[in-house]
Amino acid sequence: MKIVILSRGPDLYSTRRIRESCQQRGHAVRVLNPLHFSLHLEEGRPNLLYRSKPLEPLDAVIPRIGASVTAYGTAVVRQFEQMGVFCLASSQAIVASRDKLRSCQTLIRHRIGMPKTVVVRRPDGVLPAIESMGGPPIIIKLLEGAQGIGVILADSTNVAQAIVETLQGPGGKDVLLQEFIAESRGRDIRAFVIGGRVVAAMRRSARGDEYRSNVHRGGRVDRVDLDPEYARTAVQAAQILGLRVAGVDMLEGRDGPLVTEVNASPGLEGIEHATGIDVADAIVQHVEEEELFADVDIRQRLTLKHGYGIREFNVEEGSELSYKTLGELRLRDRDVVVLSIMRGDQTIPNPKGDRRILPGDRLFCFGSTGTLKALAPRSNGKHTQSDPPSPEHEEDERSGEQRLSAPAAHLGQKPRRTTGDRTGT
Repeated sequence: MKIVILSRGPDLYSTRRIRESCQQRGHAVRVLNPLHFSLHLEEGRPNLLYRSKPLEPLDAVIPRIGASVTAYGTAVVRQFEQMGVFCLASSQAIVASRDKLRSCQTLIRHRIGMPKTVVVRRPDGVLPAIESMGGPPIIIKLLEGAQGIGVILADSTNVAQAIVETLQGPGGKDVLLQEFIAESRGRDIRAFVIGGRVVAAMRRSARGDEYRSNVHRGGRVDRVDLDPEYARTAVQAAQILGLRVAGVDMLEGRDGPLVTEVNASPGLEGIEHATGIDVADAIVQHVEEEELFADVDIRQRLTLKHGYGIREFNVEEGSELSYKTLGELRLRDRDVVVLSIMRGDQTIPNPKGDRRILPGDRLFCFGSTGTLKALAPRSNGKHTQSDPPSPEHEEDERSGEQRLSAPAAHLGQKPRRTTGDRTGT
């Protein structure tokens, strides 16, 4: 294969390890700086030049986009996508995970445990927000940051207000307030997810009085064998954000894992040294497996024809769908295809005709908008807790993003436990 690694640091540990793994597996690989590309936006002929010269045809791109160049870096990734080149991380997934607010908004729709989180835009909203989280201490985070930068622990309400006012001053930054999980102070779990499975995991522990456990801040790392609940949470968080490869950071809460961040370009040095696992080789293996399956915007492709759309909805007790098989329902005769069924923590892709639909199932369907409306009527046209907004009312169907309209938005939620007690990690 011909592979490009998008990175501004060819000598960085992670970039170097991925390049070495590509070479060891017989691939032709180049490390290219995303800022040296020019994007040619010509109708029907998207193209890229590198240092003003055309690129030879590529099979795959592995983005390692730094936070400081997210905007242009993801534009380059998006251009590769328009050219039909497989990108290990999609531009949309990189953007969604890089923005802490957007990733929180995406995850809260699903059964993912998170610390209570509040976003405020006015100083007078800080006190109510802190009270809603049980009082100080609290964590204050910049919406964009990495390696522990922009994460501040405020021990009192007055300190928190002063910090928020300073950060939100003229030309300042937007912030979010997050519940402090005392039982996990200075400690978290980093699970490395590749292709829908956890390939390696480590516990990061801060040194001394430092509350941030990041390796770049001197934290200690140790290999850990994940409890199944932690592994499942990590995989689901990566999948929800559309990431084939992700570093999922979780706190060890009293009731189970609490996701704090999903990283689209996780570093390899700490995880490989802590676990002895060749994570770089696992990444390249996954590229080999997935290279023929470039990302497409499924909603865009399936809704180009008027009268057709995508809808996701819950099946209620008493619905005409309940307890019947897809074959009995003959939905294809009504111009509707069930693409997948979500049942609890299980996803059933491309269900066959003998698959029985049960109350509580969540169906992801494509077809005639008239039939889809009839299958899942909405009372008085309002959204309910169990029936999130349909795609035509969402800003971004693939990431599940929804708009904030309130001055303070509460984003966090505790995990809803459905199994026995956690056995620990």
